[in-house]
Amino acid sequence: MPPGSPTTGGPPGWPGVPGGPTGEEPRQRLHPLSPALHGAKSLVVVIAGLSWSTLSRVGFGWFAAMVVVLALGATVLSLISWYNTGYHVVGRELRVHEGLIWRRTRAIPLERLQAVEVVRPLLAQLTGLAELRLEVVGGGKTEAPLAYLGVAEATALRQRLLAATGRAPETVPPAAGAPAAPAPTERWLHTVRNEDLLVSQLLTPQAFLLPFGLAFVVVQFLSEGSWSFIAVASTLTAMAGVLLQPARRVLDDWSFRLDRDGGALRIRNGLLETRVQTVPLNRVQTVGVTWPLLWRMKGWLRLRLEVAGYSAAEPDDRNRPDRLLPVGDARTGEQIVAEALPGVHLSDLPMTLPPRRARWLRPLSRSAVGAGLDDLVFAARSGLLTRQLTIVPYARIQSVRVTQGPAQRRLRLATVHADTAGGSGAAAHDRDLAEAWELAAELIARSHAARHRR
Repeated sequence: MPPGSPTTGGPPGWPGVPGGPTGEEPRQRLHPLSPALHGAKSLVVVIAGLSWSTLSRVGFGWFAAMVVVLALGATVLSLISWYNTGYHVVGRELRVHEGLIWRRTRAIPLERLQAVEVVRPLLAQLTGLAELRLEVVGGGKTEAPLAYLGVAEATALRQRLLAATGRAPETVPPAAGAPAAPAPTERWLHTVRNEDLLVSQLLTPQAFLLPFGLAFVVVQFLSEGSWSFIAVASTLTAMAGVLLQPARRVLDDWSFRLDRDGGALRIRNGLLETRVQTVPLNRVQTVGVTWPLLWRMKGWLRLRLEVAGYSAAEPDDRNRPDRLLPVGDARTGEQIVAEALPGVHLSDLPMTLPPRRARWLRPLSRSAVGAGLDDLVFAARSGLLTRQLTIVPYARIQSVRVTQGPAQRRLRLATVHADTAGGSGAAAHDRDLAEAWELAAELIARSHAARHRR
């Protein structure tokens, strides 16, 4: 269905149908294959919900019949939902209409849109569809109220919404098997080698502990002398849980590419679910640098962003545009930090250690903790095995706090927190009490000066 074409044959109240309002843009329906995709997703949930124990009790035949009946029921409900769901743009709002018995109309003001992303999960790639995900100011999480649309229709609607919010149109993930076509104004920054991504996830505690887990399973089976289906299935499920996090990171960051487009960074990534996310530089709150213990022998690091407008409580971290560099060397990290925070040089950030008496609180990690003031940013580092550095531009600091615990009071130490709109910020741990108050006053002064210069 081409975008902008009128929809007919819908329930009363739809434009083009007797009883519908006139003089406004007709509502559009989701793609006709949407119920089938929602039904397929429900099938996975149904099978997982029935569990292995249900299969062992009722047998394969009844188990299959239950799955079919529940999946058909979910598909029928999805079909009814699709029939009664529509969307259109009215003035400065995107309105989404849904519901059969209980009708609901959601009006999303375009001024409150932080991001409009076109995402293509695996099933959507196979069927040539996409879903539109919206990040709204004050929203609890990233939403996908329009799933699914044709790729062309999703592209056109996304560009229209971005144009209405004053942001430049963006490209979308390509069809399955096709390379991403960057916009003419983009400047390539970096592409992560998939080989490095795989090796980086092998250098994780989960990967190192996996052989011990497999050895434990083998010994357990040999000692029990039983190879029941339930035991095998439960063990495989547990082992899959151990591998889930590194495998998910590989799938999410596959073919990771970073580009610069004017005042924004554009991130492309994903294998089973491809996505394109755009991060305006004026919304970057902090840049985090991490050096995992096992990565340091290869000189690798990881970069993360904190972006204003995205909920920190988002249950699925893939919906937050926090990836800046999944894995890379020090030189690459230096270049990308300079792009995200112009004028900031990662290797030249000043750092001072806590006083010597802080060893009573940090006998091993005192030398790994530090903080410093650059011309443009406040930087704080921490961590002994996994080293971390947080960089906060002065203009992003929302508040400054000085805190003391019981042990810190006895040692005349304090921690200075620089909070941002995203909620995390950075902290200078265990500073001398007088130095802490001076640092807090300097952060406040530099924050005010930086905001006045904007």
